[in-house]
Parts: sequence; structure tokens; C-alpha cells
Amino acid sequence: MKRIGIDVGGTNTDAVLIDGDSIIASIKVPTTQDVMSGVKAALAHVAAHIGDSPRRLDAVMIGTTHFTNAVVERARLERVAAIRIALPTGASLPPMCDWPEDLYRAVDPMIFMVHGGHEYDGSPLVPLREDEIREAAMKIRDAGITSVAISATFSPLTTECEDRAAEIVRQILPEARITLSHTLGRIGLLERENVALLNAALQSLGRTTVQAFKTALAEVGLNVPFFLTQNDGTVALADVAAANPVFSFASGPTNSMRGAAFLTGLTDAMVVDVGGTTSDIGCLVGGFPREANNVVHIGGVRTLFRMPDLLPIALGGGTVVDPETGAIGPRSVGYRILQEARVFGGQTLTTSDIAVAAGMIEMGDPEKVRDLDPAFVQATLATMRAMVAENFDQMKTSAEDVPLIAVGGGAFLIPDQVPGASEVLRVENAGVANALGAAMAQVSGEVDQVFSDMSREAALAEAEAQARAAAIASGAASDSLKVLEVEDIPIAYLPGGARRVRVRVIGDIHFD
Repeated sequence: MKRIGIDVGGTNTDAVLIDGDSIIASIKVPTTQDVMSGVKAALAHVAAHIGDSPRRLDAVMIGTTHFTNAVVERARLERVAAIRIALPTGASLPPMCDWPEDLYRAVDPMIFMVHGGHEYDGSPLVPLREDEIREAAMKIRDAGITSVAISATFSPLTTECEDRAAEIVRQILPEARITLSHTLGRIGLLERENVALLNAALQSLGRTTVQAFKTALAEVGLNVPFFLTQNDGTVALADVAAANPVFSFASGPTNSMRGAAFLTGLTDAMVVDVGGTTSDIGCLVGGFPREANNVVHIGGVRTLFRMPDLLPIALGGGTVVDPETGAIGPRSVGYRILQEARVFGGQTLTTSDIAVAAGMIEMGDPEKVRDLDPAFVQATLATMRAMVAENFDQMKTSAEDVPLIAVGGGAFLIPDQVPGASEVLRVENAGVANALGAAMAQVSGEVDQVFSDMSREAALAEAEAQARAAAIASGAASDSLKVLEVEDIPIAYLPGGARRVRVRVIGDIHFD
């Protein structure tokens, strides 16, 4: 099966063309300010090699930072309306009460709190006030808002209130793009509601980004299925992924981790992905990124949903080094490294300059960093080693030494010995592990829900059926699906044998 994988980073855009397990072509180009120019350049390079293999191209997989950047930069976000179904309780902490002020202003929300919702045991809190939903929907329509996030207390236990509210909103505002919190998040109203609101604010960007990628593919003559990579190291059909852009927030690092597993053949290891601006440290479990089980902050917003367990550190190939103190980061020259780094004729001292001065890598003109004091260079390298060692230790879950795989364009910054690592692995094509991970990705479906008033066997069967349906909707072939993870947690003190069940299935892409 022949595929193209692309990963758009803050500094570089990487692309690979693979045929089965063989890498036919790869390239790393600087990310352009408009993003799409760099994507088209990378696509054109690898697409030129398609004729080297007898089979035509099957699919293109793209991992992008568009959605994360929009939240971090407070840009390209859509105005949203929030409907919380929780009164008479749930009023003391209104929606978005803990959002950073600048992000709150960027989405300029309309907020409505209405009567309804459920208790922890699934019983109604109070009857849903449908008249309040209608009134809110009319105000949303009159304000010209089309992106709506609906949340309700304990909606992962019973979706009734959110589903009915969505029906009413669509009757009054047929063009509304509605995000229901139970489809994205978990138990915990504030965090689940935050995920839904972020998703709603990114809906328009999701559509325009997918359309821009489709245009780029058409301009280089590629008319093939197109997928976006997801937070869990899998992919989804682009149009499906565009409806839930929050599921692509951390796709870059997870692509790298999947690529690292492929390049080394290891399924359980630690991975450090060194980009131009930051490094991300994560853990591979069974060939997939370990999932975070606690609150994850996105642009200063508390969330709890399907995200990888990653630790970012301000160490990348373009990270700025203070020439006086040797302090590293957090500022980075990013995609401007070819203009600003000293080895390329610029005036900014970066970690790449330090690596060249230390003889760790050949890059640019070494004469331009010949004036650096060797003691200063060694002291800066020691600081880098300490940063890596401290954060690596923080991500380990046991005292045993484990392998560490170094990937990414800045992998040369990782020392050969790291305390707690049994070995530091460097492999060929590690610089494009992110694009490789995208190209080889499969499709997944996941359900994380509370079931009650049914047997354990029935709950597990229902969760698996829903997960399979989600995977098929995202582009998986039904006959290739297999169960990857099952969590079954009985919930104490609840009637009806309530239990939280999480099932994740994975399968190959379905091609017509």
C-alpha cells in the first residue's frame, strides 16, 4: 500500500512516500508563514517519486499544528454560544469561568444556562426546560452565531438532555454546527464543557483547513483519500476530523512516536521528539502513545479528553541561547532558523550553533561559531543534558532503565547517555519519523462512557459496538477491526451496577 505522510511543524514540514514498509522518498522543508506553500513544496517532491513503484498512490495522511496554534495564538477562532443544562445547580461556576481573559475575548461567547440535566445515578435533576432552549436558540440565531457547544451534567451517563437540546437548536437554526460535550469529554462538567467550547470555536477553521489541504493536493495532481492524524496516533477521514478538530491537537508528537516504534521495532519505550521549537517526551505502550489520565491544559484551558501523556520542554533546534549567561529558551527562531542562526549567517545564537561548535553535527558554516568559548559551549551542553535528564525522569513510571528513542530534526541535541535510559537509540530517517508515523497510521474508534442497568457483559458488548461504529465512520475497514484496549471500572455507591467502560478498537483504512 502506497501512502504519503506529511507532518506540519512550527519549524519544518516533513513528508515521506512509503510503499508497504519501504520508504521511497522523504524531504524536510522549512514551514512557510502561510503553511500551504511549504506543504505543496513537500508534496510535489515526494509525489514526483510515485512512478518509481508499480502501484498508484492509495492515500495521503497529514498532521497539522493549525488547531493548536489557533488556540495558543488566540487567532482564527469562531464566535461561539455555550448552552449549559444544569440549573438549578451548576450556576456558581459559569461556562468559561477559568479561561484566560484574552482567549475569552477571542471567542466572544454568548452563554446560556438552562434547567435540566441528570444526577450522578442517571436520574433527572429537574425536567429539561425546552422553552429555555428555544429562547436561547432564537437569541443565538439573532446574534448570527452558528457554532454552538451544548453540555449537561453527567451527560456521559445519559445523553438525553444534550441530544434533545441539539434537536431544538437545529429546528430554529438549521445551519448550526453543534458540538455535544459527551461526544468528546469525560465525567467532569467543567473540563468536558471546555473541550466542547474549544471544538466549537475551531469548527470554521477545521473546514477551511481541510479545504486548503484538498486544494493543495489537487494542485499537485493527487486525487486520493485524505486523512488527518489524531491525538492517539491514528487517523480519521479529513471531513470527519474537521468536525472534531480538538482530536488533532497533539497529532505531531504522536506521529513521531508511532514513527519511532516503526523505525526501531520497539513497542514499549520512551520517545523524545526534538523539533525546532520544543521537545516532547512521551511513552510508547504497545506501539501507541500512552494516554493522559489527568487534566491537560490547552492554551491555558483545563480539559479532560483523549490526549497523549506528553511533557513538552523548551529545547529545540532553533531554541535561542543567551550568549552572556548560556540560558536556554524558551524563545525560538522556529522556521526562521535558516536566516537567523549564526551558522547560516544570522545574528542569533541557537542550540544548533552550540551543537555545530561542539562538533556534534555538520550544519551551515562552522567558521561562524569558531569564536565561541569552548568552556561556554560545554556549559551550555551540560544545561541541555540536565534538561533532558530531569524531564525524562519525570515521565518514567518505574525505576527500571528503559530505552529512549531520539527522533525529530533536532535529535542530535539528545546526549548519548541519559540517566535512567538503558540506551539512547538513533535510527536512519529519524528526522522524518513524524511524517512516517502519519503515513503508516491506522484508524481507531473509542468509547468512554458510563453504563448502568445492564450486566457487565452487555455493557462491554455495547461499548465495543459503539467503538467499532466510530472507527468505521472515521474510515476503517470493518473486517480489519480489533480491540486494542478495554477498561472496565465499577463505580461504587451508584445503583444499577453502574460502571465506566472504555473500549478502543483499531483497524486498517477502508479503500473503495
